[in-house]
Amino acid sequence: MNSLRQSLDASVWGAAQERQARALAEAAQGVGRLEATLAALPVPEAKGAVRRLALVEVEAMLWAQGLVLRRDEIGRDLMEARVASDPEAMRLARWAIRRLEGQAGLADLSKFLGLHRRSLPDEAPPQLPGLRPQGMEFDAAAAEFQAGVAGLDDLHPLARGPAVLALWRGAGLSPAGQVVEPSVWSARHMAAGADDLRFVPLGRHGRRIWTGYGPPEDRLAAHLAALRDGVQEARAQILHIRNWTQRACSTTAAIKGDNAARVIAVLAAQPLVSAMEVETLAGISRPTAERMLKRLTDLGLAREVTGHRRFRLWAVAT
Repeated sequence: MNSLRQSLDASVWGAAQERQARALAEAAQGVGRLEATLAALPVPEAKGAVRRLALVEVEAMLWAQGLVLRRDEIGRDLMEARVASDPEAMRLARWAIRRLEGQAGLADLSKFLGLHRRSLPDEAPPQLPGLRPQGMEFDAAAAEFQAGVAGLDDLHPLARGPAVLALWRGAGLSPAGQVVEPSVWSARHMAAGADDLRFVPLGRHGRRIWTGYGPPEDRLAAHLAALRDGVQEARAQILHIRNWTQRACSTTAAIKGDNAARVIAVLAAQPLVSAMEVETLAGISRPTAERMLKRLTDLGLAREVTGHRRFRLWAVAT
């Protein structure tokens, strides 16, 4: 059996999972801890935590595809602040963030990928090198992929990641060299059934496996190791923000009133925030929001990330 056929054979992945049972159990335990940590957060903080994890994930996915966009740039673009970045890379980043946050289901790949223009059945559009199939050819490729995924039912959801990537490439659903699209689908798929986790984050460790080839067992072992490390770092990031909140409240305890605590809560719940948002979310006046942001920045608790005089954005100083 050649390497490609092995990578698409569910029985081969099943045998690999059996031999990686201990690593799978460790990875599952880590995912459970991450989900429990998210579930314990207040709703605004949990939403902000998911956005922070998504920004880290997309930054790493783009890097694996050879596109360099920092998470702050992506976050600023989502806040509609102008950034001087590759517009196509930013479009892909926006798509990936929205999908990781739960937009669009996994069953309809056309909607998931945002393919709004479809060819008529009697059309035969030219297939240029590197472009995805269109129209009925795409539908056939999507059906082939979904049938392959259905054949992985005997695998634990967390063990399906590398098999899903192999199936996606085998079906040719994305242009050659595309890393982000299949990786986002896989991250969402691995989290299916989780109540408080929209996707399984791998972060920078995903770069080890998103473009990987080789025997299924080697790929599964690398995948589970990356998953274990990724969810551990994701949980540490969430706990770091919680610790920052406690430190910030302690540092500003001498400030009269509760305005400092309100602004701290907004910063903890938002990866990036403008003075206008602080005004609204904290329920304070604009001048008070701006003064408090400046004070937190002077104390080293917040950082201004835009460097602009207009539409400035702030984040937690980590």
